[in-house]
Amino acid sequence: MLDKDGIAKRIAKEVKDGTYVNLGIGIPTLVANYIPEGFKVVLQSENGILGMGPFPFEGEEDADLINAGKQTVTLLKGASIFDSALSFGMIRAQKVDLTILGAMEVSETGDIANWKIPGKMVKGMGGAMDLVASAKNIIVAMQQVNKAGESKLLSKCTLPLTGIHCIKKVVTELGVYDILPQGGFKLLERAPGVSIEHIRNATAGQLIVEGEIPEIVI
Repeated sequence: MLDKDGIAKRIAKEVKDGTYVNLGIGIPTLVANYIPEGFKVVLQSENGILGMGPFPFEGEEDADLINAGKQTVTLLKGASIFDSALSFGMIRAQKVDLTILGAMEVSETGDIANWKIPGKMVKGMGGAMDLVASAKNIIVAMQQVNKAGESKLLSKCTLPLTGIHCIKKVVTELGVYDILPQGGFKLLERAPGVSIEHIRNATAGQLIVEGEIPEIVI
């Protein structure tokens, strides 16, 4: 199975040269470390950074430079810093080409739940609702199975929804999936050494397997 960095490395292959990309909290922030060399990709952080770089080396952190997850980051040459109102103006105006988000649940119809667990305190919904409503393309980076061994790829989300019919692709520790327009998780690639049967058992929603499924190469 892939670890969190493996998931981020695989998603980095989905990033196209010359695009503007927003990275959500959690696994998505790791994608900044794996952008292909030579690509001109502008990373946007919803708290007000355009031109975010990878994480700093230990001892080189600047506590004033943080991403939306409050992790210290670096700035690339030409980066700009601004308030969150302008940042969300960019997002709502669909200036961001790709959004990469974490999730607690994703449904086979492309719904996402990633902002609240009932009964647990949350500081707010963050920017996820704006992002899923405005982004041109959304990829989810997540663990497919929770600590109780239950699938988080479902026929229908059980947690409060962040957005509906908005997710197009999911990358987990077990595989890469397209969410089809008519519904269903179409398996595109599987993690090295992971069997189709393992993936079936870890997918509560409709899983579609067609032909030979290659292993993920990272």
